[in-house]
Amino acid sequence: MGRLVPAVTRALDILELFLEGDGTLSAPDVIRRLGLPRTTVHELLTTLAARSYLVAVPARPGHYRLGVRNYQLGSRYAEQLDLAAEGQQVAREVAETCDETVHVAVLEDADVIYIAKVDSTHAVRMVSAAGRRLPAHCTSVGKMLLASLPETEFEARLAGRELIAMTPDSVTDYAVLRTELTSIRERGVAVEHRESNPDVSCVAAPVRDSAGRVVAALSISVPMIRWSAERERELARLAVEGAGTLSARLGHRGPA
Repeated sequence: MGRLVPAVTRALDILELFLEGDGTLSAPDVIRRLGLPRTTVHELLTTLAARSYLVAVPARPGHYRLGVRNYQLGSRYAEQLDLAAEGQQVAREVAETCDETVHVAVLEDADVIYIAKVDSTHAVRMVSAAGRRLPAHCTSVGKMLLASLPETEFEARLAGRELIAMTPDSVTDYAVLRTELTSIRERGVAVEHRESNPDVSCVAAPVRDSAGRVVAALSISVPMIRWSAERERELARLAVEGAGTLSARLGHRGPA
């Protein structure tokens, strides 16, 4: 590995300061926060502004905000993102931590489609596959995604549909489903017990894009022989962390 270039490192340190606060900074702000010499800061700010990475704030003399070049770079980065590929990588990391089956799924109409999956190494594990389609109301990922919809979109997707049962524990009543979705929105995680598979429980958390929209959900599935209240709490935490990692890779900024 080659050595780091100090001037480039300092320039990037300056740009990253704009990720905090109200997005505007002055030269004294940068000097105070980074401890750099005054002359160095002014030269770097002038250079970044000349290349459109920073722009002066007209109403606040001596202050800068991020320029259009950052947006152009970010847009190009977003174009290259592949949710399935990123999801597969994060699912693998989560599975290595908990040694249970991890899925990433998206919503299509009233169903979920699994776009990434990593198996547990246990002999007893959930049998599934990427590309599989299931009714959203029977899965933790599906409930997480349904809970994230605006009411009008929820109605458009499910209006007039029968809530079919995959197991005796599946929710088939709209009033019960709505109550569950309200609870999921409050908790930030979704849990289902034996609703899509009579031998499996799952916990899921939302995955957000750069605009903060829920675009997928990450779940951890566990055979009932390894499920407990304590295990549920542990896996809920791992699901939230994993979904937060995937969200960050998609450009989301903010808490999980």
